[in-house]
Amino acid sequence: MGQPEGVDWTVIVLTCQYKDSVQAFQRELEVRQKREQIPAGTLLLAVEDPEVRVGSGGATLNALLVAAEHLSARAGFTVVTSDVLHSAWILILHMASGIQGMGYAEGWDPDCQGQGRDFPFDDCGRAFTCLPVENPQAPVEALVCNLDCLLDVMTHRLGPGAPPGVWVCSTDMLLSVPTNPGISWDSFQGARVIALPGSPAYALNHGIYLTDSQGFVLDIYYQGTEAEIQRCVRPDGQVPLVSGVVFFSVETAEHLLATHVSPPLDACTYMGLDSGARPVQLSLFFDILLCMARNTSREDFLSGRPPEMGQGDVNVVDYLQGARAQLWRELRDQPLTMAYVPDGSYNYMTSSASEFLHNFTLPWVPRVQIVHSQVEEPKLLQTGSSVVSCLLEGPIHLGPGSVVQHCHLRGPIHIGAGCFVSNLDIAQSEALCGLELHDLFLQGHCVRLPGSLGRAFTLVGRLDTWERQGAGTYLNMSWSEFFKKTGIRDWDLWDPDTSPTERHLLNARLFPVLHLSRAPGPQDMLWMLDPQEDGGKALQAWRASWRLSWEQLQPNLDRAATLASRRDLFFLQALRKARRVLETRQDVSLCPLIRAAVHEGCPAPLLTMLDQVAAAARDPGVAARALACVADVLGFMAEGQGGLRSGPAANPEWVRPFLYLECGDLVRGVEALAQERDKWLSRPALLVRAARHYEGAGQILIRQAVMTAQDFVSTEPVPLLAPGQWVVAECPARVDFSGGWSDTPPLAYELGGAVLGLAVRVDGRRPIGARARCIPEPELWLAVGSRQDEKAVKIVCQSLDDLQDYCQPHAPGALLKAAFICAGIVDVRSELPLHEQLLQTFGGGFELHTWSELPHGSGLGTSSILAGAALAALQRAAGRAMGTEALIHAVLHLEQVLTTGGGWQDQVGGLIPGIKVGRSQAQLPLKVEVEEITVPEGFVQKLNEHLLLVYTGKTRLARNLLQDVLRSWFARLPDVVHNAHSLVWQTEECAEAFRQGNLPLLGLYLTSYWEQKKLMAPGCEPLAVRRMMDVLAPYVHGQSLAGAGGGGFLYLLTKEPQQKEVVEAVLANTEGLGSYSVHLVEVDIQGLSLQLLGSESST
Repeated sequence: MGQPEGVDWTVIVLTCQYKDSVQAFQRELEVRQKREQIPAGTLLLAVEDPEVRVGSGGATLNALLVAAEHLSARAGFTVVTSDVLHSAWILILHMASGIQGMGYAEGWDPDCQGQGRDFPFDDCGRAFTCLPVENPQAPVEALVCNLDCLLDVMTHRLGPGAPPGVWVCSTDMLLSVPTNPGISWDSFQGARVIALPGSPAYALNHGIYLTDSQGFVLDIYYQGTEAEIQRCVRPDGQVPLVSGVVFFSVETAEHLLATHVSPPLDACTYMGLDSGARPVQLSLFFDILLCMARNTSREDFLSGRPPEMGQGDVNVVDYLQGARAQLWRELRDQPLTMAYVPDGSYNYMTSSASEFLHNFTLPWVPRVQIVHSQVEEPKLLQTGSSVVSCLLEGPIHLGPGSVVQHCHLRGPIHIGAGCFVSNLDIAQSEALCGLELHDLFLQGHCVRLPGSLGRAFTLVGRLDTWERQGAGTYLNMSWSEFFKKTGIRDWDLWDPDTSPTERHLLNARLFPVLHLSRAPGPQDMLWMLDPQEDGGKALQAWRASWRLSWEQLQPNLDRAATLASRRDLFFLQALRKARRVLETRQDVSLCPLIRAAVHEGCPAPLLTMLDQVAAAARDPGVAARALACVADVLGFMAEGQGGLRSGPAANPEWVRPFLYLECGDLVRGVEALAQERDKWLSRPALLVRAARHYEGAGQILIRQAVMTAQDFVSTEPVPLLAPGQWVVAECPARVDFSGGWSDTPPLAYELGGAVLGLAVRVDGRRPIGARARCIPEPELWLAVGSRQDEKAVKIVCQSLDDLQDYCQPHAPGALLKAAFICAGIVDVRSELPLHEQLLQTFGGGFELHTWSELPHGSGLGTSSILAGAALAALQRAAGRAMGTEALIHAVLHLEQVLTTGGGWQDQVGGLIPGIKVGRSQAQLPLKVEVEEITVPEGFVQKLNEHLLLVYTGKTRLARNLLQDVLRSWFARLPDVVHNAHSLVWQTEECAEAFRQGNLPLLGLYLTSYWEQKKLMAPGCEPLAVRRMMDVLAPYVHGQSLAGAGGGGFLYLLTKEPQQKEVVEAVLANTEGLGSYSVHLVEVDIQGLSLQLLGSESST
């Protein structure tokens, strides 16, 4: 969440009320560190409060001691030293309910950490209460808890700019702070409290600060009088609320830490308690901070007591007075200032059920909140309701103002208005059928009882109060009404010696946790809504059960099991979502989910689901994407180790699954892949290699999809050549002006591609060509290189074995060998030897010679255009004619056979003359259609005068870039998906600019196109090229590297005509460019040409 910049915390401490929860909460911190919400080097400590009633001040002192102790040990000290604080940024997050000591609506005791203070709406407390918000930009898919929001606020909003020191933050409130809260830390000393605005009416049940004009705190009021509140009102009519956030400078933190060795304050820490000291309750705000307030006198401070302490006995008062005296000595001279954040907001999470629903249904947002949930019938959810981390199957009605969290339910179920349902699974759905809930809170709980683990269920009314005073209600009715309706008696709930004034909802033994014959279920409570149905059987079963009160239930809650249950349900619904995303071809990235599964240690269910989707897919695009997702899972499991993701994928161990896929047996292929995968999970290097092979498997499926282009390949018979006669094919290069990458499979048939390209001559020449002829020998003679025979690399193929490396792009003559195979001249899988195949069909062999005058990796489409020239020459030599449209599709086929991949824009750009747009629809079979663009008269000549090519001297292999782009597309990274759509859209706009003959507009599109290429393939702009483009920028309307980038040719659309000499001069005066050259370029209006020459002619 939030911005990447923020505080690099040295230590984060999370204080916990229950010791059984420490390990679970430690794990939650570590998971957030893996998500990069917390810096990687931060020391994480979940710390149990040393005693139930040490108060927020005692918990702060203990947490500071533990942090200092760990830092001292890390620094090599054998004793605790405050020196370690001087370069440390420490964040203490207090989790125990009420620990902030200032937000106590509903009559709750501030700072009381004992029984009854637990948050009634989440077993893991306010910190881990899930909010109805989702962060679609988050790199890791996860529920957003209040703790996550507070971490974001502290790390990215309040913390930046502060000097080393100790931040203390409660987790009992919802906090909103602007990106720049405007807090100055110049020459800061002492302690600082953060205040947020609140109304004077809200302050009646809250803590507020009184400050002077310089921001020094004069006093702290809790539930102040009207006069006290009025003294705190600011010019904006608001009062500064105590927000639960405090900062201690290093000096002040040292003074505070020094008290841990002095009685009676030593009893606030685990060291003191371990030494037998008597516990003391200490308030952060009304003991530690109040002694620093300027209007506080020593006499009043020593004789006073914090508002959370009752009258108590004299010994307790004297004990506290000694503690306050020690605080006065250490902290009185430390200045206390307030930072007021007027644009922030603060909302204490009270025990009011109505306020809870108000906060978590976002009534100001007029829609249903469905967050990290899968809902089969969302139309049954009414406006103003909220569903968080749920799987809702079948008809489930949800009324306005209701919340369902962490539930897997199956309808029919009707949940009316004003309800909260949480932590129920599908086994409890039946208990809800036939009921209509209104204004009720039904919750499931994981409990750990002596000798057993199990579930318990609680039911309360929205209007019930959790106060210990007053008459009280249950299920929204008075206790007398409840007894009359249900037949339950007061002695069922309370011991006879419990006085009527001490009987309340918190200590009523209402909730069954154990039956003799069955597990507890929601029915143990829901019968109370209509007790007349079963003749008293439910009442008897309820009375026969072992029941606990809310207070008794809290210490027995299994918070680790609760978090684990939530995690399991989150991934269950997430897998359903991922399956739907894949099967319905949604442009939604699954990378955040994959990272989450790996971080949480549960990738196995995800891998199983991906296997199932791939095996069952009828669409090769769906199957290929599922396999690519498996590769991503394996890559993330390697955790950045084991090598680069791109690499070879032809290990013999993977041959069997690859053969199944090649034969079209997807089910057995996916099964064999999974079996082989299980052998490669033991270490990062193997995981990365396995990921490469899964990408290789995906390439097989892409290849099969692209092979559908063969549907549009056809030839016609023509007269055979005379013996020894050459057929020569010559082609221009191509320059891409817009849309590149959208033509690359699978984008070409999943998104649909559109590319605008120009056929061009370089320095007046058509630089690419091929020639072929029949020869009497039943052999294949191949030559690669110059147009002159004596400079060509010659290869003679006399057997099928000589052709077996046709699919290895770097093998000598691989492209030419693939051309013979794709032209149907040779069948490498035939049992007939090569010479017999050639003699039977053609009466002899062939000689094929190809050349390119462009450097390798030029970006001008050389390889694909060369393949087109070779195929055209071969087919004509074999007595066949192939149209240009058929040739475009034949090259697609050839490049898949060659395994170089690639799209269709190069052959469209070089085989078809002039300026044109190639398009393919989002469908299979893959078909490319070409529209030649008509431009104003004279514009081609004008364009020729303004176009220049600059060879950068940098070469690149497009395949490396191609692998990265395909990986990003399969992952459906949002920026890449948006950019791909922009490429297609801009192509149509660019075509219109050509029709208008608008050079400046074309320049703008060209520059935009280069930015699109860089976003598609990060790393495609070498530093020397960037330097070159910067110095040329004043002279051009626009510029871009050709093709995929990374090197090759840079093409320029200059502002003035005929700028070759000017460009050369500019580059000559620029250092660090290496070897470069500037070339003239002009639009070719001929395209592919075929010419028949005599046997002795040289071309």
